Amino acid sequence: MRIVGGKYRGRRIAVSRGFDSRPTTDFAREALFNILANKVDFEEIRVLDLFGGTGSISFEFASRGCAEIDLVDNNSRSVQFIGKVAAELGVKGLHPVRMDVFRFIPICKKQYNVIFADPPYTLRNLRDIPDLVLDHQLLLPDGLLILEHGKSDTFQNLHRFVEERHYGSVHFSFFSSIV
Repeated sequence: MRIVGGKYRGRRIAVSRGFDSRPTTDFAREALFNILANKVDFEEIRVLDLFGGTGSISFEFASRGCAEIDLVDNNSRSVQFIGKVAAELGVKGLHPVRMDVFRFIPICKKQYNVIFADPPYTLRNLRDIPDLVLDHQLLLPDGLLILEHGKSDTFQNLHRFVEERHYGSVHFSFFSSIV
């Protein structure tokens, strides 16, 4: 895994072969952060990374100056790995939480400017994620939810859908907090 932009640009992070996660490709991550650079001030936002996996998205946010990032993943190995890498990089504002995302969302008391969700593409209740996040009001006004998914899924008919972008087999659906 490689950080594609910001302070840690070019930094390679070794992920062991047995790691049960699919990091977002460098190509798709770079495209996503080019889009976000025109929409947000990274140093001024609060981020939530759901299904954090290897932490690649959170590390990209941290690399660009985001000081407050909460990451949720139910895999203890992922959470330990992310904590270790954050310590090695000296990232202070990254807070990994080991918990099931579907248990975390209803009890979360914070609101975020950007929420990124990268669930397994075959997750049974994948389509529920946008409504859960938006119904529990986890986004600040003018906030943005980004859902990564495979090409076989579409979310264009869901409430507050804004746009879909695709980069190879990686698709991002964007949702707004504004009704």
